[in-house]
Amino acid sequence: MVTAFVLVDVERGRIGPVAEALAGIDGVAEVYSVAGRLDLVAVLRVPTNEAMAELVTSGLLGLDGVLRTETLPAFRAYSRHDLDAMFDLGGD
Repeated sequence: MVTAFVLVDVERGRIGPVAEALAGIDGVAEVYSVAGRLDLVAVLRVPTNEAMAELVTSGLLGLDGVLRTETLPAFRAYSRHDLDAMFDLGGD
């Protein structure tokens, strides 16, 4: 599974409709509105790099209201939840 975080710059007044459209696309796992320089962060999870390229270039950039994107491919996941699960032996 390939994961990426896509930072999305949206036309003024279009954040809600663009976020809803993004959330409805296969391969888009989550969409967050955020404060800062950009408007949305989309979490993408797809089977291959080729699927990622297609999703970003044809899916996300093709949406009305999307001005530009910046894609951050993930290499490794480091989370407390994952680490706890790895070392949980089931005993209390």
